[in-house]
Amino acid sequence: MKYMAAVMTGSACFGLLSTIAVLAYGRGFHLGEVVGSQFFWGFVLSLAFYLVKNLRTSRHKQKAASNPTDDSKLSWKQKLTLVSAGFPLAGAGLVYFKSLTYVPASVAIILLFQFIWIGALIQSIRNRRLPDRMTVIVIVILLLGTVLAAGLLDDGIRSWNPLGILYGLSAALLYSLFILLSGSAVPKAPAATRAVWMLAGGMVLIFILYPPAFLFNGKIFGELLIYGFTLGFLGSFIPPLLFAYGVPHVGEGMASILGATELPVAVLSSFFILHEPISPLRWLGVLIVLTSIALPEIIRRFTQKRSLSRA
Repeated sequence: MKYMAAVMTGSACFGLLSTIAVLAYGRGFHLGEVVGSQFFWGFVLSLAFYLVKNLRTSRHKQKAASNPTDDSKLSWKQKLTLVSAGFPLAGAGLVYFKSLTYVPASVAIILLFQFIWIGALIQSIRNRRLPDRMTVIVIVILLLGTVLAAGLLDDGIRSWNPLGILYGLSAALLYSLFILLSGSAVPKAPAATRAVWMLAGGMVLIFILYPPAFLFNGKIFGELLIYGFTLGFLGSFIPPLLFAYGVPHVGEGMASILGATELPVAVLSSFFILHEPISPLRWLGVLIVLTSIALPEIIRRFTQKRSLSRA
């Protein structure tokens, strides 16, 4: 249960990002500054956590020496694997935030949430088998709830800009790949170690695409600090750490389902922070999404109780 909670908490943090990004755009910051500062502060926080963890571990040298998953034993090939695993996270952040400049947040979130079936499809291809019946049922319910919670039935498709659709679907694909790699890239390494190397890769990619002028012109310690640090903490520090901890234990397929926690959080933050109106249909969608996330666990416990009662 703790591993499922870790994935859900990481996904919930992602749900706040679109609201913060909209606020940053409203203050005149552009895409490179918003995403670049997010990954910069995310890496700084992750590196600090990694160093503190290693300092505490060094006080128990005997235990660390006998630990086969000690991060000091990672090969350069493993480190490069983790660095490359950070590329989809950076790419997803870039194209998702870019989609917000073309389509409303409600449309962007429904496009991003196509990662639910994309993730299941990738896992099926990878495992060479169809998803089980429960996974298919949950995905169908999730997509129904997503359509309602995103306000598609209220707003129609009048604001669906073709470029916005392309960026939104690209974010869904990249987010699916990030979840997949979170579970498969050097899974035996400590979560803090995996997170810091993944963030290093993501930050390097962002800085290549958008040179970090904000690091030298003083913006990083100005108003951008508020948005960049918050985005870095909620979007680049907490989720990779929790995903690195939880996904290897719950599996990529279940992680894609649990990732739907992001949608209700996105809707609620838009309501309370951006003061966007939310219709009864959207609240119904949020309720359906939350129910579908809990459905596998409810059925598992119900089946377990029935088995015990028969015994």
